[in-house]
Parts: sequence; structure tokens; C-alpha cells
Amino acid sequence: MIHELSPFRNEPVDFVKWVPSASVVANDYNPNKVAPPEMQLLEISIMNDGYTQPIVTWPHDDKVEVVDGFHRNRVGKESNIVKQRIHGFLPTVAIKQSQSGINDRIASTIRHNRARGKHTVNAMSDIVIELKNRNWPNERIAKELGMDNEEILRLCQISGLEELFKDDDFSKSWMIEDSSIDSDGFDIQELIDEEEKLQKKYRTVNTSDETRIFHTFDKWECYQAGFYNSTFKNYSKSQCEYMYFEFLSNLEVFESALSCVTSEWKYSCEHYLTNKSMNRIAWLGQASMCYHTGVPSEFRGGYNLLSEEQKDEANNLALKYLNIWLLRNGLQEVSIDEAQTDKQTNIY
Repeated sequence: MIHELSPFRNEPVDFVKWVPSASVVANDYNPNKVAPPEMQLLEISIMNDGYTQPIVTWPHDDKVEVVDGFHRNRVGKESNIVKQRIHGFLPTVAIKQSQSGINDRIASTIRHNRARGKHTVNAMSDIVIELKNRNWPNERIAKELGMDNEEILRLCQISGLEELFKDDDFSKSWMIEDSSIDSDGFDIQELIDEEEKLQKKYRTVNTSDETRIFHTFDKWECYQAGFYNSTFKNYSKSQCEYMYFEFLSNLEVFESALSCVTSEWKYSCEHYLTNKSMNRIAWLGQASMCYHTGVPSEFRGGYNLLSEEQKDEANNLALKYLNIWLLRNGLQEVSIDEAQTDKQTNIY
């Protein structure tokens, strides 16, 4: 009650909550590794000084997942003397709600580790690959993880995967906006025009709608993010559907994800949101869920856990961002009925 009235209630450390250690679970992406001697030192520190830092977590079902403090979590569970002293509980704080998406949690874990100077290069490379596969541009990775472009490039090189460099500039000596004529006298604008003609090849393949845009599946950001997967980690169907329910019922988080999808998933949005014969509201809801949590559309049935009022709120929010995207791309706004022309009436 004091925390709810506190002027510092937006700071996680304002409310340290003791929870049963069994309810604290590890994440599967932590790039920080601690050698046995350091683990022993951490145990000694906690035995002598007590817990001076809580474990940063985010709530998931009836448990909380570690964002930062995995080894403080281990000591509290594995050291008998510590576990006995704290009665089988662990001190936790909850990460800000706006940072609860899987991409944001990964970035938060790395920021915590890098601030302490602890992370392994190979694990960091895996993290960068994961974020690039989720279509984070290099600029965003650099900003969120406290890196520069050169460090991102080196981490990509570790993977040896050519595809990770498809959006990288290997030379800063020339940019297209610097000149309209190249060194051989060719008009650069002609190259731009050719690219635009190439893009138009994807238009109007099997429909008379001139605004319809097609892209092959390998360009869909949603496909690369796991939108069409049939499973999600080791989670059960009911767990994934409940995550859907939690996501869609939290309008602040849902709106944040909608904004990201409609601004970052260029090819997916062009392919799906210009298709007037499909339920674009449904696709936006499922795409936002996949973007924010990684959970694929396979588990969209979690929508049915919402109340009728919550369904309407979620649908209207998706419609808002559909129209924002349409106007931004020179297309006309649509009504809720026009956005759901396949006669589906909800995000399911």
C-alpha cells in the first residue's frame, strides 16, 4: 500500500518483494557466466553482507523469470546456509511493465551485465543474432545494448553467417545521398528507378487491386520472428494461450507492440495490410504478440479468454494502428468491418 502511494513507485527498487525461491525461474538467454571461484565469493559475500541487491524479474504465470541476478538466485537456492537463513525465499523487484517484452528483457539483461563488465563474447554474438533475426536494425541494437556499429559487426562475424550482413554498410566513404552521379558517370537516380520498378513486380499478381503489394515469404519479418512456428520453447498450449490473454488485456503493452510492428516490419505490413480480403485486425494482433513475446500465432486462441469488453478494446486498438499505417502509406482509412472482410470478428 505504501508502494502504491510512493513518489518513487515507478522505480523497481521501491518495492522489494520476498517470494518463494521455487517460484523464481532462470531465463534462457543470459550471456553472463560466472566461474566457480567467483560463485564461491558471491556465496561468501551474501553470507557475510546479506542480500544487498534484489533479483530483477518479470512475472510469468504463477512464477517470475530472472532478468538480472541469475547467480544471486542460484546462491539462494543452492547454498544451504543462505537458504536456511532466508527461509527459502528470494528478494525480487519487478522490471518496468513497458520492458516486459522478450526483446526488451534480453536487452535489459545485457545492459545489466555490460554495466558490470561481465559477459561472454560468444553468448553476446548469439544475442545479437537473435535480435537481428527479430529484425532489430543495427542502430537499435547499438542504442539498446550500449554498443557501437563496429562491435555489432564483430559479433556478427563470429557467427560466420553471411545473411547477418545483408543490411550492413562496409564502407563509410560514400553514401548515395552524397552524389547523384557515380564515378563512371552513371546516374544514380536510374538505379533507384530500377529498384522501384523491381518492387512493382510484386504488385497485382492475382488481383485487380492496384494497391495490393506482394512479397515472398523469405522477406516477411513475421516469418523470421517465428510467427508460423507450431511450438514455443517448452511452454504448454495453455501457458501460451494465457500469455496471449495477458498481452491483449494489457493495452499499454499491446499498443507499444503495435507501434513497433507497423513501423519496423516493412515487408510483412506491405504484404498483409494491403490485402483487403483478409482479417487485418487479426493479423496485427497476432503479429504484435509474436513481436513482443515470440509466441507464434498457433496459440491465438488465448483471445477467447478475454471478456467481450476487452475484445472490443483490443480490436479497436488494432484498427487504430492499421489506419495509422494505411495513411502513412498513402492509402485510405478503413472501418472495423472493412478491416475484417473475411468475416472473422476478432483477433482470433
